[in-house]
Amino acid sequence: MNWDHVEGKWNQYKGQAKERWGRLTEDDLDIVNGKREQLVGRIQERYGFPRQIAEMQVNEFLKILNGEDAAQEKKYSAGHDLRWAFICRC
Repeated sequence: MNWDHVEGKWNQYKGQAKERWGRLTEDDLDIVNGKREQLVGRIQERYGFPRQIAEMQVNEFLKILNGEDAAQEKKYSAGHDLRWAFICRC
């Protein structure tokens, strides 16, 4: 997944961003609206981090989201394979 995917589904990921960066307000997250540079800027502003650190944190957040998507895909395909095996036995 790339950041365009996150931006397109920001409402789904906004809660996870709030958990990760608790100092960001709902208004901050609404203003960010999935835009990576806006998120980096808000993290810098609320936490006093240098830009590089804020960017690293956003990159880590994307990796975590990618891991969750991969786990969901794996779970779906495993279930799909089991259903297919069951259907074929009949």
